[in-house]
Amino acid sequence: MNHLWELIHAERTALAEDLAGLDEEQWKRHTLATAWTVEEVVAHLTAGASIGFWAWIRSIVGAGFNADTHNQRRLQERLGPTPADTLERFRATIDSTVSPTGTLPAWLGEVVIHGEDIRQPLGLHRGYSDEVLVTLLQFFESSNFTVPSKARARGLTLVARDVHHWVGAGPEVEGTAKDLIMALAGRPVPAERFRGPGALDFDARGHEPSQRR
Repeated sequence: MNHLWELIHAERTALAEDLAGLDEEQWKRHTLATAWTVEEVVAHLTAGASIGFWAWIRSIVGAGFNADTHNQRRLQERLGPTPADTLERFRATIDSTVSPTGTLPAWLGEVVIHGEDIRQPLGLHRGYSDEVLVTLLQFFESSNFTVPSKARARGLTLVARDVHHWVGAGPEVEGTAKDLIMALAGRPVPAERFRGPGALDFDARGHEPSQRR
């Protein structure tokens, strides 16, 4: 548990460092997370690192069990008057161990996936450790906790050659660990990045309707 928190804190730190150099236009850029801008995604991450179980229960009930309404309300609370203020609020949560549930791989995935939601449209690159990538590949292949990733992986073997790791059973889909993880999380990944007898099926599942958040 403590080690997973260390990984989460390290990824938050790395993201904050990348955000420090953004200009006004970049903060307003839309991300891979549907309609959210860079600043809104950062506020969303701050909210997630600031709300415990009971506060989350009150919020989701108050939102009529609508996750989108809940997320929008909480991120609005964490937006600062300027992007610099929003970033400072995020920095204040870097070492937080507050989370809605104790499913820590999900919160590691939260900062990595949303970090990529921000970085990819901005042309930024983050080199993740093998441990982070393997942890998330295993989690998303085995759980529908936050997105239907287990359903996307069902009946396939996902092979991440770059980290020498595979999960699942069935026709193989080969790609980088990051591309496999992003596709499992419902993010757009070009079909040509995947190879193997299961690649077409995997790509088709990635185009099924789902809400990115």
